[in-house]
Amino acid sequence: MFTEKFIELMQIKSLTSYRIAKETGISQGLMNEYKNGKKLPTLQNVTKIADYLNCSVDYLLGRTDNPDVNR
Repeated sequence: MFTEKFIELMQIKSLTSYRIAKETGISQGLMNEYKNGKKLPTLQNVTKIADYLNCSVDYLLGRTDNPDVNR
């Protein structure tokens, strides 16, 4: 579920995984693995990504369809 939500938000916000990696401090390699569904982010990294994308962790993890829940 994370991969789908992550890609969806990247497309909506016209962001690249390179830019997100650079601005969150997460390595480009890890970011590509997240985007390709090969790995799931750690709690620390999913929090960084959610903060950067201005959405909730629950939304990225598929626990809600509302990106603003619990913010």
